[in-house]
Amino acid sequence: MNSHKFFAAIAITLAFGLLSCTDKTPVTPIPITIVPVTPVDTTHSKPGDGIYNTVNTRTNALSTKWTAYTAKTVDHLLGFSYSKDPVLGTYGGYKVNQSTATGYFRVEKKGDRWWIIDPEGYPFINRGVAVFVAGTSTNQKTALTNKYGSSQNWVNSESNLLRYNGFNGAGAWSDVDLIRSSTKPLAYTVIVSPMGAYNTQNLKNYGGTYPVIPGTSQGWQGYRYDLAMVFDPQFDTYIQSSISVISKYATDKNLLGYFTDNELPWVNDALDRHIKYLGITEPGYIAAKAWLDARKGKSSTAADITAADRIAFNGFYFETYVQKVAAAVRKYDPNHMYLGCKFNQWSEELASSEIFRVAGKYMDIVSIDHYQKWQPDMTVMTNWTTWSGKPFMVVEFYTKGEDSGLPNNTGAGWNVPSQLDRGYFYQNFAINLLQSKCCVGWHWFTYQDNDPLNLNTDVSNRDSNKGIVNSDFTPYTPLMDNIKKLNEHVYELTQFFDK
Repeated sequence: MNSHKFFAAIAITLAFGLLSCTDKTPVTPIPITIVPVTPVDTTHSKPGDGIYNTVNTRTNALSTKWTAYTAKTVDHLLGFSYSKDPVLGTYGGYKVNQSTATGYFRVEKKGDRWWIIDPEGYPFINRGVAVFVAGTSTNQKTALTNKYGSSQNWVNSESNLLRYNGFNGAGAWSDVDLIRSSTKPLAYTVIVSPMGAYNTQNLKNYGGTYPVIPGTSQGWQGYRYDLAMVFDPQFDTYIQSSISVISKYATDKNLLGYFTDNELPWVNDALDRHIKYLGITEPGYIAAKAWLDARKGKSSTAADITAADRIAFNGFYFETYVQKVAAAVRKYDPNHMYLGCKFNQWSEELASSEIFRVAGKYMDIVSIDHYQKWQPDMTVMTNWTTWSGKPFMVVEFYTKGEDSGLPNNTGAGWNVPSQLDRGYFYQNFAINLLQSKCCVGWHWFTYQDNDPLNLNTDVSNRDSNKGIVNSDFTPYTPLMDNIKKLNEHVYELTQFFDK
């Protein structure tokens, strides 16, 4: 073997197709693609030497453009030496530097760094997987029965697997009731969807399809004119019916907190859309028109709207939503944290100081779904906490490995050649989060791969290697080895970055 180690591979995606239940779906071959090889000289590599891996990525298996990125890992992070993180408490916090114990998870800023504080008062960084459920398809449920015998055996066994690899929590859409019944529950989260439920019903009122004005769209989230209907009185009814169910979790010390809805559309031109597209008797039009008239001191039209008006209205528009849902969360569970509504649009809410300012008034932690970028940006992360005055968590991120045998055509996460590369991605991503001092946790999306034979899911969750285990519940060892290596040195990394 020569003195170079090559941190890239020839990725060969097999040309195959999956037949639908009618066996009439045509097979579409995926071309073989050669991944560029990037040599890295590791002849004299040693811990802390700053010699990093290179990972090649592309947006999905249909793209022919590969881009190379650097991936930092704990064993070669420049200047970092490690041994062992502190002993963990009952709820996963580090048994050092204890704060006041309230019996529930909360947040606290210690020096320049934000932490979650666990029920015993110990500092805690939430490391979880989203959609921790016992299979989502018929094939996966059959595999579960064959391997574990029952869902109870599954949750006990897989909770142990997660803990062994340094995870301590479960993200959105997890089977929380099953987690609560396990022998040692993970720190879990609950997601409720009042706006999603209202939109589902409202869509039925339009016969299943919203009207579209030429030149506009309803957005990928499926909301009419890409607007969340926060001003509709009917929405208030759905807030109560959707959120009242959380009262059963109110005294559970293992609960981290609540999300409301997922990736709602907070478009920059929401004011224009309310004024131009809604009927003059609709609550959204009436509220927007009244707001604009009061701001201008006259009867105004869309032609009067300025960039400053759009920014200010978005704060008012978003606050109408978040004030209502946060109040309902506090009403039905005053003990646990409100984790926000999973922001995800880079050019809209994630770049809006006004929306983050409002979020900070009501959220304990701001939740972010992080896609379309290789790693978190330090300036952006600092802005989020400066604007809001609160810490944040990344509650969705992942890459897909082209050695998984799955098509990997869909989903927001990028493709990488192998499971090892997925592991390098995880380490690099988490290292950047910890360096920010503003991030208090992250959730990998998801626990299990998509099942391409399951056509009952939305197209973004149909054919990709998103999981830490495959559809037969077999872990991806190179990925998990890297996850474990990072997760077991999180506290040491915080101390390294806090010097």
